[in-house]
Amino acid sequence: MSLRFDRVFPDRLANRARERVARVDRLTVAAALISLVTGLLTFAIATTVFGYHSFNHDEGVYLTQAALLLDGQLAFHAGALADAFHPWFFVEDGGRLYPKYNPVPAATYAVTMWLFGEPRVTLAAIAAGNAALVYLLGSTVFDRRVGLAAAVLFAASPMAVVTSSVFLPYAPTTFLNLLFAVAYLRGVRDRSLPLAGLAGLAIGLAFFARPFTAVLFAAPFILHAVVRTAIALWDTGLPPLPLPASVRRHGLTALLGTLFVGVTLAYNLRVTGSLLTFPYEAFAPMDGPGFGERRILGHSEEYTPELALRSNGYALWYLATRWVVAGPLGTLLALAGTGLAARAWLSGRRASGVPGDGGVDAPAEPAFERTAGLLLGGVVVSVVVGNLFFWGTNNLLATFSDPTDGLISGFGPFYHFDLLVPLSVFGGLAVVTGGRGLSRLRVWLGSRTTGGTARAVVAAVAVFALLGGVLGAAAAAEEPLDRHVAHADKHEAAYEPIESADFDDDLVFVPTPYGEWLGHPFQPLRNDPGLDGEAVYALDRDPVEDFAVIDAYPDRELHRYAYRGTWTPEPDRHVAPKLESLDVRQGARIDATATVGVPDRVQRAVVRLETVRGEPAAAGETADVEYAVRDPNGSLQAGWSLTPEGARLAGVSNATVPTDPAGDEVIVTVTLVDPAGSTFTYRQEVTVRTTDEGVEAIWPPERFVCRLTTECGTEGTYLPEDPDAHSEWVTFETVAVEEAE
Repeated sequence: MSLRFDRVFPDRLANRARERVARVDRLTVAAALISLVTGLLTFAIATTVFGYHSFNHDEGVYLTQAALLLDGQLAFHAGALADAFHPWFFVEDGGRLYPKYNPVPAATYAVTMWLFGEPRVTLAAIAAGNAALVYLLGSTVFDRRVGLAAAVLFAASPMAVVTSSVFLPYAPTTFLNLLFAVAYLRGVRDRSLPLAGLAGLAIGLAFFARPFTAVLFAAPFILHAVVRTAIALWDTGLPPLPLPASVRRHGLTALLGTLFVGVTLAYNLRVTGSLLTFPYEAFAPMDGPGFGERRILGHSEEYTPELALRSNGYALWYLATRWVVAGPLGTLLALAGTGLAARAWLSGRRASGVPGDGGVDAPAEPAFERTAGLLLGGVVVSVVVGNLFFWGTNNLLATFSDPTDGLISGFGPFYHFDLLVPLSVFGGLAVVTGGRGLSRLRVWLGSRTTGGTARAVVAAVAVFALLGGVLGAAAAAEEPLDRHVAHADKHEAAYEPIESADFDDDLVFVPTPYGEWLGHPFQPLRNDPGLDGEAVYALDRDPVEDFAVIDAYPDRELHRYAYRGTWTPEPDRHVAPKLESLDVRQGARIDATATVGVPDRVQRAVVRLETVRGEPAAAGETADVEYAVRDPNGSLQAGWSLTPEGARLAGVSNATVPTDPAGDEVIVTVTLVDPAGSTFTYRQEVTVRTTDEGVEAIWPPERFVCRLTTECGTEGTYLPEDPDAHSEWVTFETVAVEEAE
């Protein structure tokens, strides 16, 4: 008996598996493959092209927020050191640092950070999910062949390819909006209460993620629900008992959606202290929708309706010509599909042209297709009109006439991301209609020529159209990806010292090329939620503030991340980085010596010492000494010392330059002068403070080598380990000796 069971049970399982596989038709398999390929491609792009993230620095904000959520926090609690750890686009509130964005997109990244240690899995899953939902939406509105074509068009659109591969909120919010649209339409079609509930949950979450985006997408559906509810109540009379089925469905959608509106307001209260103050308003109160003066950080503009029309017009033009699949070809397909649908609906027919496609997902009647299609078209109207009221699109455009500059050059007009949905669905209708037209052409040619000739002609036309579409799609996506590849090369070079380091209980000071923000521009350099990771990153700022950070982490190894060059958004302007180990020297007195290389043409050198802060009555005092260079092929030594009373230059008697006891910066320059008057300056900047035991200095100093000027910023950063960075005669050594009491 047992032996017979052992033989029969596996056979039954195998038979059932074969039956289920047999029931899966080719369209379903094709849709699944498209979703899978989309997810894999997104993951590949995210891990290669965007391995160090993009030049949209919001990515670091969402990843930092995701880490906070995993740790059960909504904010950093940095206390008095908040300014030293202030991440980009975080609000500082009494030592608390919280992000300006709502947490739903970050929560999706947190899930795969927890499960796999890799948030890019979320990017792949959302991209695959969006492709699958576009398939379902196209199947619901028209038929499954249209849905399949729509999924391909959506997944191949450059804006979807790029934006889905980075940690930004647009693809995750579109996923929720798509889930809402599919559930809402199928709930109406199938009179399903569970689907109506799912629609409410989806749009509620979308509102929690990006309220303005969710409202714009849902507006046509909300209008439809209100009208259908009003008609049902009118037909039933008052009181409407029992409630009509449509009222129950739309009521459930509204109830669950409104529930998340309440969750959003509760989050506002928890984070900002006010129900109606969103975090983005707390960060920049004049950054929201509306006309008039708009402002965020140091950027402000008088946003007028005329400017709104102009900037959004350019954005929509660039979307239509560059950021949909195959550029203008994809837009023409969408317009053709819209025209085909309108003509069919006006004549009372289904636009998909056949009563069904053999699957359960075909619409039941022309009236539903017309309603669903009009709602999808309404999304175009609401997104286009609604975005006129938000100045963000204007900020994407560096210049109106140049689509290769500004954020729009790398990501497209992403505030209009949801437009890809109706464009893809109506484009899919045009593709399917064109395919049916080719079939009719083959039949017509077959009646007038031989069957082989007809098939050859139709095959040639189909191949030509397919090849043109593929090449057009590849060309449209290649240009923005090439820009990001150039940025990836720049970022890889810039972070090489960090990648090579083996951090374990370290503190790293990072520069501030764009102001005092962590993650702007250096996104990979993020802190753990407790500000206690293997590496803690702090902004390199004022001497007093730098010493405060060091005092808070007394047992950590110290480093300074720096680079030679100027950090700019341009991908072709690379920097030469370095990671320098630091130490805090302390003693009753610190004697320092700088040894610098001197070329043979130099005969004179001027050494100067000055402080940045000093005492109020003596700030900016300097000490100078001039040397005659006797050994032009050798080197020159410049000595100086630090004491609690101030800094003194060797060779200058009775000239102590005062320093601020709380923290100051002592600058020593050695300027070489050739007979023609040209100069070359070795510059060193050391951070010092006075203590009860004497004086402390962060060592080594920051070192720069400058031509024709005594101050040249990061363009002159000295790179001791890079022999190609400077002329062969350039050497710059600094030593310090501490004297105890």
